Amino acid sequence: MFQAKLTSQLTLTALKRIQHGSCCYPCLTKLSNSFHQKEGMRTNDGLRSRPIVLTRVLYSQRVIRPSVRLLQTQHNGRRSFSVSAASIVNSAPAHVQPYLRLMRLDKPIGTWLLYLPCTWSIALAAEPGQLPHLGMLTLFGVGSLVMRGAGCTINDMWDKDFDKKVSRTATRPVASGEISQMQALVFLGGQLSLGLGVLLCLNYYSIALGASSLLLVITYPLMKRITYWPQLMLGLVFNWGTLLGWSAVKGSCDWSICLPLYLSGVMWTLMYDTIYAHQDKEDDIKVGVKSTALKFQEQTKPWLSGFSVAMMSGLVVAGINANQTLPYYAVLTTVGIHLTHQIYTLDINKPEDCWKKFVSNRNLGLLLFLGIVTGSLWK
Repeated sequence: MFQAKLTSQLTLTALKRIQHGSCCYPCLTKLSNSFHQKEGMRTNDGLRSRPIVLTRVLYSQRVIRPSVRLLQTQHNGRRSFSVSAASIVNSAPAHVQPYLRLMRLDKPIGTWLLYLPCTWSIALAAEPGQLPHLGMLTLFGVGSLVMRGAGCTINDMWDKDFDKKVSRTATRPVASGEISQMQALVFLGGQLSLGLGVLLCLNYYSIALGASSLLLVITYPLMKRITYWPQLMLGLVFNWGTLLGWSAVKGSCDWSICLPLYLSGVMWTLMYDTIYAHQDKEDDIKVGVKSTALKFQEQTKPWLSGFSVAMMSGLVVAGINANQTLPYYAVLTTVGIHLTHQIYTLDINKPEDCWKKFVSNRNLGLLLFLGIVTGSLWK
């Protein structure tokens, strides 16, 4: 009892020093204020101990985690820095951070999954024996970052009321009130303007093709309200780059290559986003939104296996029509093994395992890009 009281008092003293300016981490001042507000909360057994409250505040204030980790890595007179997207966001000015979190800059996995299909197409369009067009890869990287942010902004504006009811999304800037709907709308306009600027760097065919995807981007967040297949709509949106990347390099689409590549990407998205949706299925039922995870339930693995076969078939067809060589098909074999292992070992009832499998798809996408590049160089 004495030890708990002493620990509590020391913790409170440290937070007071932080609040009065003895620490250079502004996010910990916010933690201190939150701690003071929550320390008096009661349970059926009486007052919560301050260390328990502090722990809950630490984990509820998600935006300060990288700073806390930074403090914890200071030992033996040395400071160890860990560079991550989240830590970069948290080192930005306080008034900018909500906008960076609105566009999910602290969670780059979505940007990778949007960007990678573009790289496949750009690499397939490369001349035999040549590396893919570096300028196009860079331009599409910027475009993916901006348009993924715009999509997240649209999603959060549509889903504000839903997000408030789910613990994982309740702290999102629009749902929590950090950013108003009007501010989000203005920010969205800025992102779309930047996206248009990137698009205007391409040829006329690609400009028209890219602009035609905007309707899909805007309507995707509505799909979870009306169908159990919102992941299919996401696949149509996220893999538009397989068409756009080729046309940006060649001036038009070769549909014998672009269409099977696009369909493969859609199947890939159905796989990884169904896995992702299993993390949220209980909350989705509670708030009344739909997903393939709720539709498939215990039959998820057979469905994922079917998507995997369709994805691999499309990649084979695209490779044959693009005159790909041995390294490409060797990598396809590795991709198939990765997908098989991912599905076989998946535990749909463990959110942490679903997240791990979901994130692993970035490596799968990079591996496929490498296979296309080496296959083209082999020609």
